[in-house]
Amino acid sequence: MPDRAPQPVDRQLPTDEARDLISLVREIALREITPSAAEEEDAGRFPREVFALLSESGLLGLPYDTEHGGGDQPYEVYLQVLEELAAARLTVGLGVSVHTLASYALAAHGTKEQQAEHLPAMLGGGLLGAYCLSEPASGSDAASLRTKAVREGDDWIITGTKAWITHGGIADFYTVMARTGEHGPRGITAFLVPGDAEGLSAAVPEKKMGLKGSPTAQVHLDGVRVPEARRIGDEGQGFAIALSALDSGRLGIAACAIGVAQAALDEAVAYAAERRQFGKPIADFQGLRFMLADMATQIEAGRALYLTAARLRDAGLPFAKQAAMAKLHCTDTAMRVTTDAVQILGGYGYTADFPAERYMREAKVLQIVEGTNQIQRMVIARHLAGPEGR
Repeated sequence: MPDRAPQPVDRQLPTDEARDLISLVREIALREITPSAAEEEDAGRFPREVFALLSESGLLGLPYDTEHGGGDQPYEVYLQVLEELAAARLTVGLGVSVHTLASYALAAHGTKEQQAEHLPAMLGGGLLGAYCLSEPASGSDAASLRTKAVREGDDWIITGTKAWITHGGIADFYTVMARTGEHGPRGITAFLVPGDAEGLSAAVPEKKMGLKGSPTAQVHLDGVRVPEARRIGDEGQGFAIALSALDSGRLGIAACAIGVAQAALDEAVAYAAERRQFGKPIADFQGLRFMLADMATQIEAGRALYLTAARLRDAGLPFAKQAAMAKLHCTDTAMRVTTDAVQILGGYGYTADFPAERYMREAKVLQIVEGTNQIQRMVIARHLAGPEGR
């Protein structure tokens, strides 16, 4: 059975422009994304043409300045666009979030010359980005990364392997964190590496439980030569840049999680209204009605939490704790809601004829990417009680 279009969410948006933007996103999702989502995910096909359309429509650079091709939208609006895209197909919503994450270092820490040279193509020129922090031996402990960048004249020579890279092998640019100095977080520097750089290659994409249309692969850098002009920020500033980017990226994951959860709820509500047992729709049974009520409440709470964090960010206030809370709560919510959706559909929920089982498989990865939920709890606790081992 084809995926049903998600029901429109009643959103509180700050401007008429934002409302028009959400309407545009819903139209694109309904026409270009949702109809083929199940088939393409099953085939493991990445919809590059959809990302080209999103770029042409100004949707790949929404939170960045218009000076360099961005949409100059507050995070409060950008995240709700992500939620709409993820509800239609997580591969698309997550892909936009990762592209935004990959563009952050240059947009926030690049020189005016770097921004003028690269950002227009990155934000509105059809390019697709990837973010390279994790490695085979350094995931949650990202500060222990081993990829090295050695200065040679006016260039840097980068050697190492990055792991779990979304868009690995298909990205047009990679924001790469590499070690240029001492061990630990202070010895890491950020670089903007072209996707066609000599010595850069990708392994065969990982075979994943879900999110099969989004390629995740190791990226190998074998003596990749990068000009000094592509170093982002100061030497040794890379880890601080990476963490700053992840604070915003976690909000993107939270919004995507709520999108998946909303799609699962819509599917469960529609099925419960149609499915009849004992002479009446199963939506009339109190036990099931309570499940739907709990699912909807968890989703609304998650949406409110990520929007609160977004509004703090938009106001220039600290938001790292709230971002971690949003990522934790929203992704746990997505896992609970999608599991309940499968239960409501019963045996049909366990088949690929309905999208509920795909939503459940996709929700799981959101509890892992961009900082596992165990890491989010550590971040939140540090804000509450201070660093460990004081």
